[in-house]
Amino acid sequence: MAKTIDVIANLTGIVWQVDVAAGDRVAEDDPIITLESMKMEIPVCAPEDGEVVEILVGKDDPVEEGQVIARLSAA
Repeated sequence: MAKTIDVIANLTGIVWQVDVAAGDRVAEDDPIITLESMKMEIPVCAPEDGEVVEILVGKDDPVEEGQVIARLSAA
């Protein structure tokens, strides 16, 4: 049975780029979303292999550290 994995923002910032879409397969450490904070671009990566179930933020959305920004499904 598949488990759901929350992808968490590791800092406060603005969504600079969404790197994947629902249905995409990702490997551990693949970038999911790129955040901009203090003029730096910081990728938020997949914590493990899986399929993107949903992206909960969009380009230019503000995010807080600890916020769930995407969900993956893994075997």
